[in-house]
Order: sequence, then C-alpha cells, then structure tokens
Amino acid sequence: MAKYKEAKCKICRREGAKLFLKGERCHSEKCSFERKPYGPGNHGKDKKRVTEYKLQLREKQKTKAVYGMLEKQFGIFYDRADLKKGATGTNLLRMLECRLDNVVYRLGLATSRAQSRQLINHRHFAVNGIATDIPSFIVKEGDVVAVKGTSKNSKIFKETLEGAGERVSVPSWLELNKDEMSGKVVRLPEREDITEDVKENLIVELYSK
Repeated sequence: MAKYKEAKCKICRREGAKLFLKGERCHSEKCSFERKPYGPGNHGKDKKRVTEYKLQLREKQKTKAVYGMLEKQFGIFYDRADLKKGATGTNLLRMLECRLDNVVYRLGLATSRAQSRQLINHRHFAVNGIATDIPSFIVKEGDVVAVKGTSKNSKIFKETLEGAGERVSVPSWLELNKDEMSGKVVRLPEREDITEDVKENLIVELYSK
C-alpha cells in the first residue's frame, strides 16, 4: 500500500499549521512544530512570495496530509464529491470525515489517523459486526464501528481510551460507548461539525482550473 514516507513533523512545519499527525507527541513538549514553527530547511524562515495558485495548492496538500491521503486517492474523492448534489467542497469534507480511519480517530479509539489506519489494516475493527481492513471504507448513518471482541483486551485500546478524555472531543454526529469500545454514526456530519481548519473553497478553485 502506498504511503507517505516523509517525516510527519516536516509536513506540519511546511504547511505552517499543527496537523496532529503523530498522536500523543503532538500534545507534548516534544512537538517539532511548537519548537520550530517555520518551514524546514535552510531557507525555512525566509519570506516567500505568495500567489493565488500557491494558496490553493498548499490548502490541498495540507488537507491531504491531515487525512493521510495520496494524490490519486484524493483526486478520486474530489471527483465523487463533484458528482453529488450540493456544494462540492462540503461534500468532499463530509466524505473525508466519514472514512473509517477518521471515524475511529474521532471516537478516540486511536491517537492519530495513522495509528487508526494501522489498526484497521490489522483487522482490529468491525463495522456492523463485520470485520474490515479497509481504512477508506465510508460509513453511513446508523453504522456501528467497534473494536472486535478478540481485540478488546489489547493494552493499546485501554490506554488510548484512558487518555482520550484529555485530547478528544467526540463530535456530535458520533456517539461513543467506552464500555463497549464502540461508536455509532448517529447522523452524517454537517459543515459546522467539521472543526479541521480547511478552506475547501480553495481546493475547489484549484481543481476547477
């Protein structure tokens, strides 16, 4: 499976925003972005010319990094969002939020989306009782995402849920059952439910050229 090989902290520094790509480290004093809030490399502190295209491109690159997607997959999601009724940007964000790896992360069952994808790939999760190893699976209203019975005794889930209260605020469109290590999609997310700092209009403008 294709994946990013670049150091995640460099991505945050290049995009000029804290993207929380490394789980617990991002909430600690070890966070590289907190210590070096400027671009990587010898010229990271230099002022660079900002153009309309650069703003659009950086917004797309930032959003790809946040949701852990590569160029081709992100383009496919955009094309699907463009075919749906309603605002393309909102449709895109809703689809990204409804990815299984994001839902697991939003529920606090993983400390980062990267960890969420790894756990899903290792078949630790089930949707409506059916085990799945597809991080890009799109959940629907009423779906129940749960840690499989054989995995509930795993130390990683107990520790993750214990620390979730300090760093995770479960969005209103999801419902967490800590005792069962499960969550339910009570409704699809609206734009105001999506707290990620994404300017989707810039992404639409980029793809519309």
